[in-house]
Amino acid sequence: MALKSTVYKVAVQVADMDRAHYRDHALTLALHPSETEERLMVRVLAHALNAPGDEHATPLLPARGLSDTDEPDLWQHDRSGTLLQWIEVGQPDERRLARACSRSERVVVYAYAASTPIWWKGVAGKLTRLQNLAVWQLEAQASRELAGLAQRAMQLQVTVQDGVVWVGDGQRSVELHPLALHGTAR
Repeated sequence: MALKSTVYKVAVQVADMDRAHYRDHALTLALHPSETEERLMVRVLAHALNAPGDEHATPLLPARGLSDTDEPDLWQHDRSGTLLQWIEVGQPDERRLARACSRSERVVVYAYAASTPIWWKGVAGKLTRLQNLAVWQLEAQASRELAGLAQRAMQLQVTVQDGVVWVGDGQRSVELHPLALHGTAR
């Protein structure tokens, strides 16, 4: 018998002073049986950092990144179906990222494991020509602390100022300093 995904409901209040983005987002996410809560929380963070600021824009939506190689973790299409944003969490291979860059206007990767420097050293030379790619490294300790905020029903506040990100649940807070490995647009 196959294991089922676990559903997480997340209410996220975003105050991103770097992008002048101040909105509330209600997310329903499925934690795949092979996925960790750390990865789930990095997906929540990626959503908060990339959600469209325009209330009339199409939303950033979860995709089937873990179970479908043709889809990212999050994506945004415009009303005509054009792929605007492709967002990956983890350490995708260079072929996947090159394919994503040819399909989407903007591709963003959030790498969070302690092995990120090793992964990046292996793929950096192959990805530097991709102009619409941004790769961010999250400190491994900070992403593990982020996983500590995970609950089946969450109310989170995400604040961004001068490139520093704070994620809190009203009782605990995690400070993150994303490091740009390639590209600069969040």
